[in-house]
Amino acid sequence: MSVSDAFVALIIGLLLLQAAVRLPAVLRGRNRQRSLWGAFAAFALAWWLRTDTGRAVIDTLGINDLPTLLKHTLAIAGICGLLTYVTDVYQDEDATARHIKITSVVQRTAARASLATVLCLAAVFFLALDRSKTGADSPYFMGRHVGEPTLALYLGLFNTYTAAAAAVCAYQWGRAARLARRRSLRTGLMMMAIGMTLMVLYAVLRTVYLAAITLTPVTATAGTAQEHVTDTVLYAGFLLWLLGSIIPATHALAARARALKAVIGLHYLWRDLVLGIDGIALHQPSRLLSGHRAATLINTVRDVVSHDATPQIRLGRYVTEIRDVTHELRRRAPADLFQRARRLAEAEGHTATDADAAAEAYWLKAALATVNAPAGAPAAFHTAGDDFASEVAWLLRVARAYRAASPHTGAIMDALAPIPLHSAR
Repeated sequence: MSVSDAFVALIIGLLLLQAAVRLPAVLRGRNRQRSLWGAFAAFALAWWLRTDTGRAVIDTLGINDLPTLLKHTLAIAGICGLLTYVTDVYQDEDATARHIKITSVVQRTAARASLATVLCLAAVFFLALDRSKTGADSPYFMGRHVGEPTLALYLGLFNTYTAAAAAVCAYQWGRAARLARRRSLRTGLMMMAIGMTLMVLYAVLRTVYLAAITLTPVTATAGTAQEHVTDTVLYAGFLLWLLGSIIPATHALAARARALKAVIGLHYLWRDLVLGIDGIALHQPSRLLSGHRAATLINTVRDVVSHDATPQIRLGRYVTEIRDVTHELRRRAPADLFQRARRLAEAEGHTATDADAAAEAYWLKAALATVNAPAGAPAAFHTAGDDFASEVAWLLRVARAYRAASPHTGAIMDALAPIPLHSAR
């Protein structure tokens, strides 16, 4: 595999990865993500048509240079989708701002012009280009049609469309990079802006060379050199744009992964608590195949992946519902139950914050036995967590202690005080 083939394979792989990552959002009907997904999918197919395999598949139709026409058509579709996405994103900031108005005008013009551009390319391709020439004449499209006046019309349309769209994207992402606060987002946006700037440079270089060969014949060596230079600019621009788009997405994926890990860590505690008190959970825990050996795993998977749009939303729901159950239990549990839980934790050798986490877990496990007691004033209760992140971290410690607690915790705590655990206060 040559270096250029390796770059093309890398670009196709990154495009398909981006399309795969965004597919769930597309299936949920998010229009903005649908535009971006369409852009990635169209670009992936366009780059595939640059490969020997892609060209060979299309060449079976028996139309010379058809892969080139399809490649350019898909590229225009991808550019149109990308412009739509950029316009939608930045219109949310301030639709009345001048740079947003300009972007909107360009996007609307590009959307209307895309079909006309494709039709013009197809008309020139089928009616004016000399398609009797093959790869034996030249391995490059421009080399095969050098000297044909219609080549300037064909590629001039495509390069103008590409340069205008890339310039708008470069401007918007460059401006957003200057305003971004998070380093990963700022870095990603700047890489995307530089990538689009290189795409503009690619279109300009191709247009300058196109004008030169239209006016003056050039050698085959010059043509090959031009192809290598412009291909290098194209590869660099596309890779920078793709890697830049992946950096913020990677940050988002990492956040989703952390949230999913926390949801899994809290699931056992959450399930026990919301099953103990009716009416607390927005979505009741799954109860498929009750009693079956695989029931626990199946129900856990259903709980941690269903109902909510994202793991972050699901994590917020879990934390809220755990705290709602805790509040209800405080209204029913004996007033001295937490002191007994703390003494049990210390008796087991827990110290400092470990003792606090274990005590809260023991209190929850024992308090669930009091759900049928008459409600009263909330009992004193110690917990931790000044904000959402610290509360999640704390509840994960509590959840681990809760899972490890003996099923006889309540009975052990009964022995630590003369007041029966199950008596009403």
